Amino acid sequence: MPIRIVKNPPASPLSDLVGYYLASCVARGLMPKTLKQYEYSLEAVFLPWCAAEGVTTIAELDQRQLDRFTSTLHEHRTAAGKPLSRDSICTYLRPVRLLLNWASREGEDVTAKPQLPRREHQVRDVLSREELDLLEAAMPGERDKVIIRVFADCGLRLEELTRLQAGDIVRAGRQAHLRVLGKRDRIRDVPVLPSLLRRLDRLIASREDERSSDAVFLTRRRGPLGDYEPLTSGGVYQVVKEAVTRAKITKRVYPHLLRHSWMTEMLRRGMNPVQLSIIAGASPEVIAACYTHLNKSDAFEAMTRALMPRSPR
Repeated sequence: MPIRIVKNPPASPLSDLVGYYLASCVARGLMPKTLKQYEYSLEAVFLPWCAAEGVTTIAELDQRQLDRFTSTLHEHRTAAGKPLSRDSICTYLRPVRLLLNWASREGEDVTAKPQLPRREHQVRDVLSREELDLLEAAMPGERDKVIIRVFADCGLRLEELTRLQAGDIVRAGRQAHLRVLGKRDRIRDVPVLPSLLRRLDRLIASREDERSSDAVFLTRRRGPLGDYEPLTSGGVYQVVKEAVTRAKITKRVYPHLLRHSWMTEMLRRGMNPVQLSIIAGASPEVIAACYTHLNKSDAFEAMTRALMPRSPR
């Protein structure tokens, strides 16, 4: 059963409220990808469904109506005839919950919230350090090798890597950090090992005469204006995809998996989760999710390190 909607629904107090909420999300500095997902869920799915149901104000969204919306998502079938996954349903419902939370704080008459289905716990596969080394070794060019290594050793997000500027490499004595602009425009310093620092320096210096941009990672071909332009997210994604093909790795690999693999490895090697949260720019909830990838052997080694008596000095 397809979701019953009204195409191009007329303006209503509810649609105006959605517009104000999305403007609030922009003002708070949410990432473009997040904003796009919120806009689609609210403007392309939720509001058209409300129009079909005759719901025009937020006060009409009682628990029965919201349960009907959730039930409709459960009954929906894709073009391939498959039901939506629980994760997909949560993706549509979460922006509605956030909208209603915001509206309540703004003094609107909010009486209910949609119920999120229990999500099936999925253990995400990660890459070992050996597999990350294979990805790097598979690429012929130093730029692409360094991209893989920055993901593997610094755990940057895709957008963070593409925004990295030469001036973001900050040195303090023998230590160096990448000054990263993360989610909600929050700045954090990510330690970078001396070996990777030297490679970044050489990469920047190798194209110094060709630079019209301060971006660390540039395209190989000149753009319409004759300049080498900053590498886009799509370009970096293609680098990772090519590395996977060349290395003949059969796992499903994408840039964010490299970050997740780095976080998991840091936990395996005993990094304090609070410290990791600060370095990664991730919430404690995300850090806790990484623990699901640690196996019984990891747990045994961690307990042994914690409980074994220390040898006398």
